[in-house]
Amino acid sequence: MVSDVLPCYLVCDVSLSMTDHLGEVNAGLREFRGAVHADPSVAALTRVCVVGFAAAATVLQPLRPAAELTELDASRPRAGTNFGPAFALLRETISDDVRALEADRLRVHRPVVFFASDGRPTDRSAWPAAFAALADPDWPSRPTVVAYGLGAVDRDTLDRIGTSRVFLGQDGIRLGTALAVSMTRTARRTDRV
Repeated sequence: MVSDVLPCYLVCDVSLSMTDHLGEVNAGLREFRGAVHADPSVAALTRVCVVGFAAAATVLQPLRPAAELTELDASRPRAGTNFGPAFALLRETISDDVRALEADRLRVHRPVVFFASDGRPTDRSAWPAAFAALADPDWPSRPTVVAYGLGAVDRDTLDRIGTSRVFLGQDGIRLGTALAVSMTRTARRTDRV
């Protein structure tokens, strides 16, 4: 029997401009973990990777079951908000993960990227090319991207990133709710890579 896997990449801005919002991000991660746990079919399907970015991007948690989702270290916000390195790292990480999952004979659904930021990049001219590579329609592992804005967001930037949907915290939508809705909706579809 072949098992299905839905890879989810939580991309979290951990820059200085997000200092006041990291508690909200962690609360959202806890809420999402609880929502996935409450739905056994989604829990069995979903694997989560966490990427943090400021001036540089790094994988904070490799792809693993959603029940093992950890919180962000909110004690060390960093300077810079470079979206480009986050998108470049995502493309590389998704490629590696999909290749590894398929080698394990798992059926991989189209990945979902959940991008949480205030939407104010410091690499304004550089990030669009990295995002275009991530969202390239000719790339078989191209993810669906959901953007979530915290604080006084740059809505225009987030609209360019959210290929599927854009949620705004200022509209009263909690991060955990937006993430859970996005993942459960996607988990019920069978769009494989």
